[in-house]
Amino acid sequence: MGYKMIVLDLDGTLTNSKKEISPRTYDVLMRAQEQKGLVVVLASGRPTYGIVPLAKQLKLKEHGGYILSYNGGAIIDCRTGETVFNKDMSADTVPELYAEAKAAGMEILTYQGESIAASCKDNKYVLHEAFINKMPVIQYDDFPSMLEYPINKCLIVGDPKPLHELELKLAAKYEGRLMVYRSCGFFLECVPPGIEKSQSLARLIYSLGISREETIAVGDGFNDQGMIEYAGLGVAMANAPTELQDIADYITWSNDEDGVAHVIEKFVLKG
Repeated sequence: MGYKMIVLDLDGTLTNSKKEISPRTYDVLMRAQEQKGLVVVLASGRPTYGIVPLAKQLKLKEHGGYILSYNGGAIIDCRTGETVFNKDMSADTVPELYAEAKAAGMEILTYQGESIAASCKDNKYVLHEAFINKMPVIQYDDFPSMLEYPINKCLIVGDPKPLHELELKLAAKYEGRLMVYRSCGFFLECVPPGIEKSQSLARLIYSLGISREETIAVGDGFNDQGMIEYAGLGVAMANAPTELQDIADYITWSNDEDGVAHVIEKFVLKG
């Protein structure tokens, strides 16, 4: 069976350590779209604003690609610019998350238009998120009350070990109200219930008449596990955690070795 769609995580997967798409990976993705009609989907915890530049670089508007931002909290049709799915957080959970983050000695952020709103703009993990998305940071000293709602997600940031402990606490506390999971060791995603990359992928392919067997999903982080298990071909990067590699159908090269290009050449452009 030929593959019709590839779903790509961004950081640690599509982009290299410089947060750039390498020339080889770019060339292979363009050939796959032009020669095979491959539908490219960029799926990330990033806000939509932080994904759009990569979508433009890959010419997803011309080739009918999609953006899954906020870990699937929003789906954007790049050809039309239309948001075809969106789910917001319940505003009453934000003060609680803020209190939990501060009590644990951590910071919290979300997105306001083209800016990042954070409880502390100088925190190293907040600054890393700003670097990834190429977005300025504004400090909100009274974070919950200064926000403009609705929002799609909050991100709690902190050192990996205590953040994992907070993850377990919040996942139990908010079961049924929020989904709480890490996208990397120092990022804890807090999103509405039912928001996860695989569930939004399922919504998208159903609307397009594509089967899961015709999809490839590639990722390197904890928040990619669902889509890797769901897709017809689930691919983990060589730089992914062992736990993710163990559930993948295939392990490709690292993000600094053009692992995405290797997958496309092997499974899409072959022959």
